Amino acid sequence: MQKANPGDKVKVLIDSQELEGIFIPSPNNTFVLKLKSGYNIGIDKKKIKKIEVLQKFKTSELKLSKVQHNKDLKAISILHTGGTVASSVSYETGGVIARFTPEEILTMFPELQKIANINSRLISNMFSEDMNFNHYNIIAKEIEKELKNGVDGIIITHGTDTLGFTAAALTFILENLPIPVILVGSQRSSDRGSTDAKLNLLSAAQFIAKTDFQGVAICMHESMNDDSCLIMPSLKTRKMHSSARNAFKVVNDNAIARVDQNGNITFLKQHPKKEEKKLTLKLFNPKLKIGILKAHPNMSAKEISNYSSFDGLILEGYGLAGNFPINKIDKFTSENEKIYNELKKLAKKNPLVATSQTIYGRVNMNVYSTGRLLQEAGITGHNLDVLTETAFIKLAWLLSNYPKNRIKELFNENLRGEISKRTEPDFADN
Repeated sequence: MQKANPGDKVKVLIDSQELEGIFIPSPNNTFVLKLKSGYNIGIDKKKIKKIEVLQKFKTSELKLSKVQHNKDLKAISILHTGGTVASSVSYETGGVIARFTPEEILTMFPELQKIANINSRLISNMFSEDMNFNHYNIIAKEIEKELKNGVDGIIITHGTDTLGFTAAALTFILENLPIPVILVGSQRSSDRGSTDAKLNLLSAAQFIAKTDFQGVAICMHESMNDDSCLIMPSLKTRKMHSSARNAFKVVNDNAIARVDQNGNITFLKQHPKKEEKKLTLKLFNPKLKIGILKAHPNMSAKEISNYSSFDGLILEGYGLAGNFPINKIDKFTSENEKIYNELKKLAKKNPLVATSQTIYGRVNMNVYSTGRLLQEAGITGHNLDVLTETAFIKLAWLLSNYPKNRIKELFNENLRGEISKRTEPDFADN
């Protein structure tokens, strides 16, 4: 049996099955192959009958493209925060290397050079689930720096899991944003044949280069095919699938525009005409504690009181009214009465906001008696169609920038497009 080193192309025989791929660093009892599809497979070493080295790994320097400036093209800055949009596999370590210099970006995506003058740099290289309010502030300040340097637009590369939270946060922080800031993620890493990174990044660049859009938006695949991306509103977009390339969907709204694989752009809704604006940053207070509590059967009043030390709470309730179990109807529901009392107590101290687990649709707290009782307790959210993620960000941002006695009033105002004027019945079919 031949000895394989990391990076070698090998053929492995298991029983009567042959597997071919790149050997990457593995745990002691496992042989890990990166298949042609881009997926990794772990093989129990005891089951391997034969290993044949087809091609030895050769370390090679990445031949970098030269950055050329074209005075006829717009200037776009790509700011990296993490994710797999601009990354490649290191076969020596088995890990992913972030590619973030302009030369590296243009080497991976040479088409960018024909779209815009590209500058690129690293802000952080982190999993999106590790981000917090501090990081939103950092990204916003870096955007402000780029704006002062005269860029025409900015692309933020970001992990997909909390991309919606960051998009919402930047939308609130960046008041009077005069340029486009487009967040781009990738569901499939760049080393896989099914990667969505290239089309997402190129589509975002095309949109910035060819339109007069101002504000924050998200650019991701429209379908499972590699034929178009959607530019989606930053406050009305949600990741709706764990792995699909078209995981991001617009909720209770329409996409802003479609960018096809040839760079053609079709606007799908009206957007404000470009106007002169002066950016103001309204940052988050990183010390704030905001919670999200999901209604569920068999709830305990203790779950409510656990948030007594928090600054605000999003209540993701049931159905049309954002209902919570607060009605005592028999001997088995006495806890519900305690839940209601805890909600009333908490609402006197801090802002509580109702959203709905249904995702689509609008909260109407006047239809059922439960909704009316929640309003009487001091909970806001009636007639709003705000996503739970957006509600969380908006509440934190309001508490960071305004006195507590104005929070309920301001939460019910449509400040950045987070509340639709009306909810169309077919939005859920988008």
